[in-house]
Amino acid sequence: MIGAAARPGSGEPLGVYIHWPFCKSKCPYCDFNSHVRDGVRHERWRNALLSELEHAAREAPGRRVETVFFGGGTPSLMEPATVAALIARVKSLWDTDPNIEITLEANPTSVETGRFAALAQAGVNRLSLGIQALDAAALRFLGREHSADEALAALALARRHFGRYSFDLIYARPGQMPEDWAAELDRALALAGEHLSLYQLTIERGTRFFTEHARGAFVLPDEEASATMFEQTQARLTAAGLPAYEISNHARPGAACRHNLIYWRYQDYVGIGPGAHGRFADEAGRPVKRATRRTSGPEAWIEAVESSGHGTAETSSIAGQDLVEEALMMGLRLADGIDRARFASITGHDPVAAVGEARLAPLMAAGLLAFDATHLKATPAGRQRLNAVLERLIA
Repeated sequence: MIGAAARPGSGEPLGVYIHWPFCKSKCPYCDFNSHVRDGVRHERWRNALLSELEHAAREAPGRRVETVFFGGGTPSLMEPATVAALIARVKSLWDTDPNIEITLEANPTSVETGRFAALAQAGVNRLSLGIQALDAAALRFLGREHSADEALAALALARRHFGRYSFDLIYARPGQMPEDWAAELDRALALAGEHLSLYQLTIERGTRFFTEHARGAFVLPDEEASATMFEQTQARLTAAGLPAYEISNHARPGAACRHNLIYWRYQDYVGIGPGAHGRFADEAGRPVKRATRRTSGPEAWIEAVESSGHGTAETSSIAGQDLVEEALMMGLRLADGIDRARFASITGHDPVAAVGEARLAPLMAAGLLAFDATHLKATPAGRQRLNAVLERLIA
C-alpha cells in the first residue's frame, strides 16, 4: 500500500471514479455497464476495489484528489462499510482537498433510502438520485422499481442527510407533449435543491428499448416537440436560477458537480471497478494522456484483481490530434465552453488554431459556435445540435 508519507507532494488535481456494477434490475433504456446478480459477496468486492484503488494510486501518484464519484450500476446497493473503507483509503493514498466532493448515485427505493444516514456517516456529501419521472405511468414505462411517493420520500431524506443533492429526470418520452413536460418541470423545480440533471430519452443500441422501438412498440415525440422541450428546459431553469452549465445539467451558481467538470474540462481522473476508464497526465509537462480501461465483466474483473492486483484490460497513450479531438468533444458540452489557455496547457494546441478557420467559419455563420480571446464555445443552438457540430469539426 502507498501511504500518505510516500506522496511526493500535492501535485495536480485528480478525480477518482469508483464503479459498482450491480443493479436490482436492468432498466430498458440503459446501456451502462450494469448487471443483475442473485447474490454479491460484499467483503470480496470491498477487498477487490481496495486493491485496485491502490493500483490506481501507483498509476497516478503525488496528486491532490478533489472529487470521488461512486457510479454504476447502483452504488447505493453497496454496504456503507465498503463506501467508508474506500473513502478512507483514498484519503490515505493521496493528498485530498479539505472540501473534497464525494458523490454517490442512488435509487429512491425504500431499501436504498434506509442506507442514506449510514452513507452520509461514511463520508458521502453529495447524493445523485435517479428519479427519472414524477408520475406512475412514466415510471412503469421506464422500468423503474420505485413509485412517485418513494421518490418524494427519498428527496426528503436526501435533504435531511446530505449537504448537497441532485436528481435526474428523463423527458421526450412517448406521448409526452411540451405542456406535459412544462408541468413536470414546475413540479421538479419545487422539489429541487441546487442541481438538476434533465436528459432527453435516447434509444441506445443493445438496450431493450432499442429492440422494442425498432418493432414499433412505441413512438418518441417528433423532432419539433423534442426541440421545444429542450428549449423549455433551458428557459425555465434559467429563470429559476439553475441555468445549464452543460447540455443536460443545471445548477445554481457554484453548485455544479465538480467531478463531472473534471471530465468536461478534460482534466485528470482515475477509474476503478469493472469497465471503469481513466485519463491522466502521462508525464508532467508533456501533452499526453494515459488512458486506462478496466475489464468490463464483473466476474472477469474480480478474478483479474485477485490474481494480479488490478483488472486493467487496456492501457494506451493519447496524443496529438486524438488528444485535441477528445478535449473538443468534452469541452464543447459546457455552457462556458473551452478555456483556451487550459486547453493549450493540456493538448499543446490552441483550440481555435487546431480546428482552423475553414471549419469554424461556417459554424459561426450558422450561429452554432463562437469564440473570443479566452474561450471557444458552442452557442445554445450549437449545444442542442452538438453531434452535428462535432461531425463538422472533427472530419
